[in-house]
Amino acid sequence: MLAPRPLRDADLSWVEGVFTDVDGTLTTSHRLHSTTVRALERLAAAGLKLVLVTGRPAGWGEAWARTLPVDGVIVENGGLLFLRGHGGKLRKVYAESPKVRVANRRRLEAEVAAVLRQVPGARLSTDSAYTEVDLAVDYNEEARLGEEAAGRIEALLSARGVMAVRSSVHVNCWLGRFDKRSAVRRFLKLAWGLRLEPGDKRFVYAGDSFNDAPMFGEFALSVGVANVRRVLDRIDTPPAFITRAEEGRGFEELARAILAQRGRRAPRGVRP
Repeated sequence: MLAPRPLRDADLSWVEGVFTDVDGTLTTSHRLHSTTVRALERLAAAGLKLVLVTGRPAGWGEAWARTLPVDGVIVENGGLLFLRGHGGKLRKVYAESPKVRVANRRRLEAEVAAVLRQVPGARLSTDSAYTEVDLAVDYNEEARLGEEAAGRIEALLSARGVMAVRSSVHVNCWLGRFDKRSAVRRFLKLAWGLRLEPGDKRFVYAGDSFNDAPMFGEFALSVGVANVRRVLDRIDTPPAFITRAEEGRGFEELARAILAQRGRRAPRGVRP
């Protein structure tokens, strides 16, 4: 497995859009700082597309889509997404049909409840009440279960046929054939009629944890904020590049690098 290269080695001069995780990537110590919001604003003002990709609930995603300078939000690890439709109207798209969602939700709640009874102190995250597709077990937000307990929760859920993967704060769990990667592919097609190509320099992905590994493999320009080092020895696919700073400051570092390189690139239409 190749170690991530320093961010300074990345060619970001042709980046047109940024897809980014939220917890531990935009947030710092669980807070979204004004300097990180300003980094998003500067990217948007420069004409870049911005899409959040998170395990957080649909309710959070709709609020972000309406209040932050972003073009879309993918939530619940790919279970649904928000994008701008005709006239700027917010459009909500699910990964699966209503019938399938209802059946999966019923079973998911039962499977997760059974696992929670097996792990002392385990409970749903407080924001699971606002989810529509997945559920989240809190191990590092308000709860302090630790990595060992989080790993046990993942293993128990997987043994019951439930998709389970950690973010920096929760063990996200769901039933269905979707994840962050499939949702990004769908978003690109629906929003802009595009798809990622091998070695694509138009889009970058930023993340920090286990559930970002599929995205690190999908994007040639994948960037881990520095706190990703804590899980590098345990994720399937590492990011191609890594920032010096952690969490939101790492994202701000990435934003500065993108804007600086775009300002120095060759004339429009002349690609390397």
